[in-house]
Amino acid sequence: MGKKRIIKKSKETVLEEKDTLESKMKKDVKISVSSKINEGKVYISSSYNNTMLTLTNMKGDVLTWASAGSIGFKGTKKATPFAASKVAESITLATKKMGIEKVAILAKGIGSGRDSAIRSLASHGLSISSITDMTSIPHNGCRPPKARRV
Repeated sequence: MGKKRIIKKSKETVLEEKDTLESKMKKDVKISVSSKINEGKVYISSSYNNTMLTLTNMKGDVLTWASAGSIGFKGTKKATPFAASKVAESITLATKKMGIEKVAILAKGIGSGRDSAIRSLASHGLSISSITDMTSIPHNGCRPPKARRV
C-alpha cells in the first residue's frame, strides 16, 4: 500500500457546490390554483434512503413536492437530516409564494430526516396546526416459522 492521499476541497469548489444546490432548490413554483389558499397539509415521507415532502391543499390535491434527490443530493447523503432540512426549506419557499400560512404536518416513516424536516418547517416561519404520525405498525407481526419435525 502506498501513501494515502487526502483530497482537500478549495473554498471555491465548496462555494460552487453550495450555489448549485441553492439554484436547484429555488425553482419557480407553478401555481395551478386560481384562488388564494391559506391552509394546507405537508406530508413527510422519510425512509432510510430518501426524504420526500408533499404540499397539498386541505382536500388532498397536490400543489408541489420536493425530495432530497430532486434538490441534488446523491447516494447516502439523501437520507441525512441536513438534506431533509433543505427539502423543508424549499417547500417553505413554495408555501410563501402560494400564500399558505398555516399547515398540518403528517409524518410517515422511520428515517432520520423526519424530525429535522419538522423543525426546519417550524423555524422558517410556518404556523403548524398539528403534527400527526402516520407510520404503519404491524398488528400481529410476521407469520412464525413452522414447528420443527424431529
